[in-house]
Amino acid sequence: MEIINFADTPSLVSRYMLELRDVNIQTDPMRFRHNLERIGQIMAYEISKRLDYKQVDVQTPLGISPSLTPADGIVLGTILRAGLPLHQGFLSYFDRAENAFVSAYRKYREKGGDQFDVLIEYLASPSIEGKVLLLVDPMLATGASMELGYRALLSKGTPKHIHVASVIASQQAVNYIKRTFPEDKTTVWIGAIDPELNDHSYIIPGLGDAGDLAYGEKE
Repeated sequence: MEIINFADTPSLVSRYMLELRDVNIQTDPMRFRHNLERIGQIMAYEISKRLDYKQVDVQTPLGISPSLTPADGIVLGTILRAGLPLHQGFLSYFDRAENAFVSAYRKYREKGGDQFDVLIEYLASPSIEGKVLLLVDPMLATGASMELGYRALLSKGTPKHIHVASVIASQQAVNYIKRTFPEDKTTVWIGAIDPELNDHSYIIPGLGDAGDLAYGEKE
């Protein structure tokens, strides 16, 4: 399994990450969402280099031009709700991809407590049989939501390859994905890997709650 950490190679992702983390900048929800979209676009471009392609002939006004197009079907899957801006960034590049949506949320065992279970309530997906599955979620804290989303999607078939993409992940989550996803056909793309989780399983230093910053605080 290959882990690509964008923080290892300075790029514009570093600038957008700075703005996502900055407490003075992230208070603008529209800018926050736009930065997630831009990181999604960059990741989508990099992932596009790993796909298989086939040649097709295109009729131009003056002749025939041999061109390349992805050889496999692509399904873009997202964990609701925080994943939507990142999903839109990917979709603006993979504009012919089919789309899948999974709801995964934390259900705390006691009010105000730290112990929780991750529950799946909703799944809408095309067949993923033999296709390239892109699973995107901005925050990969424990990795449990991503794994449960993937397990739910397996009810729609077995993908040819899985690309897991997150903006920020904890090292614990990266290790979890390595243990639970297929070793031979999973590639993980991360904007930055942070060292730890706090008692509430939030990434430290992270950026806070991506869903709340993008769409407003939930009750």
